[in-house]
Amino acid sequence: MRKTEKELNITREEKKLRKLYENLPENQIKLVSPLIQNAAFMKATLEELQAAINANGTVEEYRNGANQNGRKITSEVQAYNAMIKNYHNVIGALKEMLPPESKTSGLAALVNAYD
Repeated sequence: MRKTEKELNITREEKKLRKLYENLPENQIKLVSPLIQNAAFMKATLEELQAAINANGTVEEYRNGANQNGRKITSEVQAYNAMIKNYHNVIGALKEMLPPESKTSGLAALVNAYD
């Protein structure tokens, strides 16, 4: 079965992040692995949401019945706003779990991984 573009992006992101933590002891890798998986998923999803927002804008028209209508923020923007907060929290947790010997270079690599 062929992977979708999003699945490929998730896999690439996971590989980038896992490389930063390859020197952790096995028990700590077990703790960091779910965070890496979630961070990779969220990054790929945020990219999708950004594309949708760029294509469709940030507001949409709505109509509830005959007399209620107007403009509201899109569901993509709502999802993006919620996910970016969670993503920020996961990246912060990952930053705290960097191996001590590579905190400085690992933090720079973490930042550079998103350039």
